[in-house]
Amino acid sequence: MSEDLARAALRYHAEPRPGKLSVESSKPLESQRDLALAYTPGVAEPVRAIAADPAAAYQYTGKGNLVAVISNGTAVLGLGNVGPLAGKPVMEGKAVLFKHFAGIDVFDIEVNARDAEHFIEVVAAIAPTFGGINLEDIAAPDCFYIEQTLKARLDIPVFHDDQHGTAVIISAALQNALKLAGKSMAEARIVCLGAGAAGLASMRLLKLLGAQQITLVDKDGVLYAGRPDLNDYNRPYAVETEARSLAEVLPGADVFIGVSAANALPPELLAQMAVNPIVFALANPDPEILPATAKTLRPDVIMATGRSDFPNQVNNVLGFPFIFRGALDARARVISDQMLIAASQALAALAHEPVPASVLQAYGLDALAFGPDYFIPKPLDPRLLDMVAGAVARAAQA
Repeated sequence: MSEDLARAALRYHAEPRPGKLSVESSKPLESQRDLALAYTPGVAEPVRAIAADPAAAYQYTGKGNLVAVISNGTAVLGLGNVGPLAGKPVMEGKAVLFKHFAGIDVFDIEVNARDAEHFIEVVAAIAPTFGGINLEDIAAPDCFYIEQTLKARLDIPVFHDDQHGTAVIISAALQNALKLAGKSMAEARIVCLGAGAAGLASMRLLKLLGAQQITLVDKDGVLYAGRPDLNDYNRPYAVETEARSLAEVLPGADVFIGVSAANALPPELLAQMAVNPIVFALANPDPEILPATAKTLRPDVIMATGRSDFPNQVNNVLGFPFIFRGALDARARVISDQMLIAASQALAALAHEPVPASVLQAYGLDALAFGPDYFIPKPLDPRLLDMVAGAVARAAQA
């Protein structure tokens, strides 16, 4: 990040008042009667109603449109375990995106938890406040256990965005990239570099969409059957192979998905991929390989990154606000695989539609149409709310 941008970012967060969130009343409080309705004695009526029927909380409180964005700060962006307080700007930022893109209210909650069990107990204890829980920036493997346990205990949607939000956007982009490459999900050889929360969840969703040839690689090499350091979460993705390194599995592959680190894709390996290689270099802020480098070496490459200054940004804001909007509207108890698939397919379909003038103006473009430089919708596309949230709600009610 440049010094100018860094200074601007600090000013943005500090001025004219610190932080990015505020709480505003949704009801008038201008008279004695307003006060009597808002608090005593009038507030007793909704209290009685909810005590008699807990579902009435959705009618008389903000629960049904309120999401908790919760983190313990153990895996914040690419900065690592910076702690819950340092992660607060990210959680506030997530809240702003929820509100701006989907009209969802958010409380950001940073938990100084000793361990996964402590974190789970804290979240479970405060869950009655909310209509949904968005887990964020929690390190693997704890993130898997935390989400699974909370989903089983709570009667509201629990969603770890680093897993499933990323998976939805990657799968949507890959469906369209494969069409451009003239390949199918079932036949494509897919190599994923990075076997943490994002990598495992993304490969799981791709399997549900029909992928059959997936190899995962982490910092220690290929996830192969019998590798002694695998855990209960990554062991199901191990494959029978003699290969042990990225250099052994990437030649001839159709797809490279990187959720790892800067410059982790050597150009010489990209050169050995199949015709029309698909490269999702999603490490932020510096991708596994820069688009200019990739396209110079392989003019036939079909590419996405996680950055907004390159075409085809794989950005979670395309997913989580609208997935939650659909889940809240349907009053879903869980966010199911069918809802994730619906979101992914709706995103993929939207990229084939004519792009509105408002989107072109927002991005300073004269034209935009489905192709190698546009196979995933832009985050500022206003149609996302209706198309993705609607698809998720319908899937929830099916």
